[in-house]
Formats: sequence, structure tokens, C-alpha cells
Amino acid sequence: MGHKLFSYFTLPFLVYLYLFPFVCPYHSANSQLDYRFYDRSCPRLSSMVKYGVWAAYKNDIRIAASLLRLHFHDCFVNGCDASVLLDDTEDFQGEKNAFPNRNSARGYEVIDNIKADVERFCPSTVSCVDILTLAAREAVVLSGGPFWPVLLGRRDGTTASQQAANEQLPSPIEPMENITAKFTSKGLDLKDVVVLSGAHTIGYAQCFTFKRRLFNFRGTGRPDPTLDASALVSLQSMCPNMDSSNSNLAPLDSASTYRFDNMYYTNLVNNTGLLESDQALMQDPKTAAMVNSYSTNPYLFGNDFATSMAKLGNIGVLTGKKGQIRKKCGSVNL
Repeated sequence: MGHKLFSYFTLPFLVYLYLFPFVCPYHSANSQLDYRFYDRSCPRLSSMVKYGVWAAYKNDIRIAASLLRLHFHDCFVNGCDASVLLDDTEDFQGEKNAFPNRNSARGYEVIDNIKADVERFCPSTVSCVDILTLAAREAVVLSGGPFWPVLLGRRDGTTASQQAANEQLPSPIEPMENITAKFTSKGLDLKDVVVLSGAHTIGYAQCFTFKRRLFNFRGTGRPDPTLDASALVSLQSMCPNMDSSNSNLAPLDSASTYRFDNMYYTNLVNNTGLLESDQALMQDPKTAAMVNSYSTNPYLFGNDFATSMAKLGNIGVLTGKKGQIRKKCGSVNL
């Protein structure tokens, strides 16, 4: 077992060393971040994060999608600062109970466990946001997705905002132009919308996020006419038209639920995308062209996903003397 783990985790690192000069286009944008930021202060960081994510994944394969989503939800709300990990206090209502996160965001305890491990070896050295950013990468790799080098040196924020999370996170029932506007406000572009939506190649969604497509699409009293007929029947059995089914789960990618691949895009081409916001990518000529390209070229998707994740991880980061290194991810240092 040990030899398998060693070879599995070492190969991406060797690839990283080999490709380092060519796959790191965002270094200059955040000059205070560095790929080797913790080489001296916490040299075992990478292996501790890898092990923590692997141990969680071994017990719950769904955790990979949850950690990836947690990272996205952190970075999209006032930048990557681990604000999503903060518990509510007397001073602020945090993001954990914002509508997009309540009863759906998962993986907090995985980050807490890794942080506790890191604190034992490197006290008050590594930020929670850097741990979360690395954990999201490891979750993708464990699921069969691409590896990308992660710039490090982010610092943790000292506040969170439930209102900001409600306003800034994209919704699965928003029009595509609204979602695109939210991406561009973060320095991302239309291509990043299509590429990062591909994260839905793994994970599940609760029925309430897409149920209106099945029974009352846009107030018509009928299903979404673009949804494949056999997919409709299957989803209606998973999500019957009653409130008690709202929290039932359906796979975002029924073709390969736990494998990070390009089947998400094939599903969209076949009109079997789960969320309205997913299937809407086929309604605009520019995004549809990208979807078609990724559906036929898994290597292109993997490469572009790695690039977009590097961009995502650098949104609004705190460096230098801004923010702090939290001792516990759920609370700011006193």
C-alpha cells in the first residue's frame, strides 16, 4: 500500500518539476506568492495535505467534490481568504449559513483535521486558505483530474459575510448573463465560466436546485423541453414532485459520477445536463463551441481546467501583513 501511495503522489510532483516553467503563468500577478513559500518553514506541508485529503476520500468518495466546491465558494466571496471556514460570531454572520452553503457545503472537518496536523509540525505558519487551496487540487487529482502547481503564501481573512455569499455566489437557476457577470467581476472570463463549470463532472446536487426543470419549468407547469426524455423520467423518480424530496441527491454527471473527466460536456451535448446553469452553456454559440470542443478532447479540458483553477486560487488574496495565520480555521485569532 505504501509503495502505491508513494508512486501515485510522486508522479504529479515529478511532472510539476518538469513542466514548472511552462505551466505557471500567474506568478507575476501575485509577486508575494511563491510556489516554494513553505519549503523551509513547513517542508512537509504538501504531504500532510495529500494524506489528509486521501484519508477523507478513502472513507467518503463524495468529499472530493465537496472540497473543490468549498474552495470555489471561498474564493468567489471577497477573494480566497478562508472566510467560508469561519463560524458565526457576535460581530458577523458568516458564510456557512448563507443560502448557497447551508446544509450543502461540506468538508470543513477535513480542513480542520489537516490544519491541526499542520499546526503540530509548523505552528502558526500555514494559513487555512493555503490548506484549502491545496486540498482542492488534491481532491481533483485523486478523482483522476489534472495536477497544477499552487502558488502559496496567502493569509487568512478576519471576517466573513453571509450577505456577500448570498449576493456573489452564482445560482444554478440564474440566467447565464448574470453568472458570467459574476465571473468577470472576479477577473475571470467567459472561458473560465465554461471550464470551471466542468467541476460538475464530480459530485451531487440536491433536488431543490433543479426540480423546477422537471415539473414546472419557468412557470409553464411542464418540464424543461430541452431535457432528454429518458433523463427526465430518471430524475423525476429521484426527485418526486413533493417537498419531502427537496434534499434528495442526484449526480451532477450520471455517466461518471466520481471520476473527473470530460463526460460533463458530453452530457450537455446530449441534453442531459442536470442544472439549468449547466445546460444553458449550450444556448450561446460561444459557450456551446467550447462545450463541443471539451466533449471531444479530454486533454484540452484537463489543461484548461488546471489553468482556470490557478486563476481562481489567486482572486483577492491577502499577503504580507494583511490578514493573519489562523490557529483554528473556524475562528480568528484573539
